[in-house]
Formats: sequence, structure tokens, C-alpha cells
Amino acid sequence: MQQLDIFIDFHKAINIGGAVFYITDTVISTWIIMGLLIALAIVVRINISKWKDVPTGFQNVIEGIVELFENHLRTTVGGRLMFLGNWFFTVFLFVILSNFSGLIPGLRPPTADWSMTFALAIVTFVLIQVMGFKFRPREYTVNFFKPFFLFLPINIISELARPISLSFRLFGNILAGFIMMTLVYSITPWFTRFIIPSVLHIYFDLFAGALQAYVFVTLSMTFIAGAADIQEQPHSQ
Repeated sequence: MQQLDIFIDFHKAINIGGAVFYITDTVISTWIIMGLLIALAIVVRINISKWKDVPTGFQNVIEGIVELFENHLRTTVGGRLMFLGNWFFTVFLFVILSNFSGLIPGLRPPTADWSMTFALAIVTFVLIQVMGFKFRPREYTVNFFKPFFLFLPINIISELARPISLSFRLFGNILAGFIMMTLVYSITPWFTRFIIPSVLHIYFDLFAGALQAYVFVTLSMTFIAGAADIQEQPHSQ
């Protein structure tokens, strides 16, 4: 039976100033996706000067995506956190392209690596604390001691659990799809691999990939909005 290639391969170690950096499948996939996003940003920037008052074609697609995301952001976090839109939009594009990268043969989705999803979740965790202390420092601090001060350790643990649960949700779903597709390719005859896996790719890579990107970004926005809003309780799940 063919050996299942579900592990992250190590390619090369680079020593920079005494610090060793490892080039893995995740790093290579991340570089490729970053390159695609940078190329897209350059193309959009070049075409901005040519855009018209009545959008058509490529301009219509880009403006439609941006407007749709802005409406969702405003509905989720409110007006005073709209300045985080650039960050959330970039994360959404990166996560959805990472999830879709499973469609490319030989490319491992970066989000199938927990170190990647945990790094993204840590940024959300930091933004939760920063926005909470920025917009309502007293109320946010007091909530760590509710219902009384003996609950401080429990509330801290609850807060620390957020990036872990957020990262495992994205990582687990993408890794599960990656393993399922690896299993399918390993047990199906070569002449059927253009039919059966193609149908499953629509679900595991496209549908589930888009859904998980939406869930990750929306949960991140909801947690941050809850911390910044004086009416919300940041530790309620």
C-alpha cells in the first residue's frame, strides 16, 4: 500500500546570526501564497488609476468583494473598529487562499499546520487585549475579577483558551480535509483520480475552505468587538 504523505517535510536549515530557520512545506506554501497576494495587490494598484465611475469587469469584482467585506465588518464590529478592516481583509484572503492551496498538487495548505493557525490566533488574542484596554480599561479589567476576585485564575485561563480553540478549529478542519484527500488518492485507481477526487475537492477544499476562512475571521472580529464594547462581557462564550 502506498505510504500516506500527511507529515510536514523538512527541506533545509538556514543559519542567520546564530539563529537557525527551518524551511518546511508550510514555509514554502506560505511564500507562494504571499507572492500571489503581493502580485494581486500590485495589479490592483496599477489599475486603480484606470478605474471609472461606473465599474465594469475586474474593477467591478474587486469593488464588490471589498464592499461586501466592509459591510460584514461594520455589522460585526461596529463603526469604531473599522480601522481594523485592512488587517481582517488581509487575513481573510491569506486564510482562504491557504485553504484553497490544497487544490494544487504537491502543495500543502499552510493552515494544515498548527503553528500557522496558532500564530494567526495569537494576533487575535493580542488585539482582544489591546482593544479591551483601549476602549474600556476599567470595565475590561474588572471583568477578570467577576463574579468575585477568586475567579481571576479561571477568567485568565478562559481568556488564554481563546487562541488555542480558535487555532485548533481552523487547523483541525483543514488537516482533516487534507488527510481525507490523501486517503482518497491512495486508495483510488489512477484512472479514476480525475473523477472521484475532483468531486471531493469541491467540498473539502472549496466549500470547507471558504467556510473555515469565514468562521475564523468572523470569530476573531466578534471576540475583539466584545472586548471593545462596554456592553459586552469579554469572557462570555
